[in-house]
Amino acid sequence: MAEHLEVKELEQVVVRFSGDSGDGMQLAGSIFSTVSATVGNGISTFPDFPADIRAPQGSLTGVSGFQVHIGAGKVYTPGDKCDVLVAMNAAALKTQYKYSKPQATIIIDTDSFGPKDLEKAQFKSEDYLGEMGIDPDRVVACPLTTMVKDCLAGSGMDNKAVLKCRNMFALGLVCWLFNRDLGLVANFLREKFAKKPQIAENNIKVVEAGYDYGHNTHASVPATYRIESKQKAAGRYMDITGNKATAYGLIAAAEKAGLKLFLGSYPITPATDILHELSKHKSCGVITVQCEDEISGCASSVGAAFAGALAATSTSGPGICLKSEAINLAVIDELPLVIIDVQRGGPSTGLPTKSEQADLLQALYGRNGESPLPVIAALSPTDCFDAVYQASKIALEHLTPVILLTDGFIGNGSSAWKLPSMDELPEIRPHYATAEMKGSYTPYFRDEESKVRYWAVPGQEGYVHILGGLEKDGKTGAISTDPENHDLMCRLRAEKVAKIQVPDVEVAGDEDAELLIVGFGSTYGHLYSAMEELRKKGHKVAQAQFKYVNPLPANTAEVLSKYKKVVVAEQNLGQFAAYLRSKVDGFVPLQFNQVKGQPFAVAELTEAFEAMILD
Repeated sequence: MAEHLEVKELEQVVVRFSGDSGDGMQLAGSIFSTVSATVGNGISTFPDFPADIRAPQGSLTGVSGFQVHIGAGKVYTPGDKCDVLVAMNAAALKTQYKYSKPQATIIIDTDSFGPKDLEKAQFKSEDYLGEMGIDPDRVVACPLTTMVKDCLAGSGMDNKAVLKCRNMFALGLVCWLFNRDLGLVANFLREKFAKKPQIAENNIKVVEAGYDYGHNTHASVPATYRIESKQKAAGRYMDITGNKATAYGLIAAAEKAGLKLFLGSYPITPATDILHELSKHKSCGVITVQCEDEISGCASSVGAAFAGALAATSTSGPGICLKSEAINLAVIDELPLVIIDVQRGGPSTGLPTKSEQADLLQALYGRNGESPLPVIAALSPTDCFDAVYQASKIALEHLTPVILLTDGFIGNGSSAWKLPSMDELPEIRPHYATAEMKGSYTPYFRDEESKVRYWAVPGQEGYVHILGGLEKDGKTGAISTDPENHDLMCRLRAEKVAKIQVPDVEVAGDEDAELLIVGFGSTYGHLYSAMEELRKKGHKVAQAQFKYVNPLPANTAEVLSKYKKVVVAEQNLGQFAAYLRSKVDGFVPLQFNQVKGQPFAVAELTEAFEAMILD
């Protein structure tokens, strides 16, 4: 029997799984993160998909990665670099080693480092470790493929099916390294493969083999590790992606408002999972339609909004371009519509599997005419639930389309999420026409204070009306080309949006900060972590992260004018900084901008911000 290794307790660790896009790295990573969330750890994940569709096996461009940051307390980012790198083949080691720390443990499948594998990965010799300057003592080198084949010998599975289980061996080895309960893994696999129980059992057998390999050989590591939870409140938790949280938030909002939920959509990376998830929930009154294109997806949702549903449409940047005319129809008709933009790298097809924040100005201004609408930007995967819930509440209570900005990073990434109770969620009260208006209702009769029109659902006796893309008379609802009426209607639509009350932007950190870090949406975790790193160095720093972009919080000017130095950091070339300059008199910020298709690196942010403080 093998000796027991020392078990060291860690505050946090970053693990990166990498291999061919067919090697199941996303599944292995998501299972490990789910198990970690289940035992109460804080997690943040980053699935890094290859841009190529079906790249040649073993090629450098076909490598898929999944990084998970696990902490005893709250975790804000997936981590800059990993403590453990799983590289299933030579190409994965070649492309992913740059994401590992100098002291990282590296797990490789030696069966995938043959001469042909090394040639595909463009290694110059068989000494691939020496070529990359990797200390062999940090490498757990095992014939993983061979051991999986031995484990499943006699299972009746063909060779192709057996090879698909390699990821489970790697998962088992990582579970051993971090003392994870294999019972939780088994539960996950039995649920995932409920209709194929034999596949579930075969995968569980391979996971156990990987765990036993580490336990029996000690896998060339000095110790195993444990990360104990220190911060969980009582409740039910799950590991949830931003896209799934968005779907759940829409369902909750429809339930709270007492409405049917309708999603008209068209598949597009990285937003498609919202459509997939919602299509599973017909029992909750959800109606999903996969339309023939982006335009019809949005147009069908405009029709559903007119008919009285909570209507939504999901897409990414290119789809927003195509939907803009139908969105404008919802603007002039003043219909409640939630438009979800899971941003990706652009322009054009750009970087479909990567992430950026460059759709901001398109969301604010990318329509013809004066077409104001609220814009909200989710802060994290779990915040997608609250953000889309609030977007739905604003849409229904203010009779307006609302754009929710997420992106590939938080849409595909995940965090540990405490399931809320429906009783905890704020009320949603659609701005319906009143009984007193029966027989005299006109579609643009408004509440005097909020300027919100009253919503009459078609089919109600005494509320006959017509909406459409042509301008209407504000009093009668009839088509009007009168110049004064058009000027008034444009101003009323703008005033209605401007009057929407949103929460103040909160400032974290030091009140007397030398530097205020400003961002919006999904960069929250990275900017917060950079602030904390700078404070550890003795600098006084604060952070203001904007979730509500239009209208801006009422205290925006007060916050931005309070600090001597302000830097606006965003994953574009300065769109939010330009927007803030246009809204706040005299505001001239410093800027930090990257458009790399990857999340910010906290170390880079810290270095750049420190230079600004010292300048």
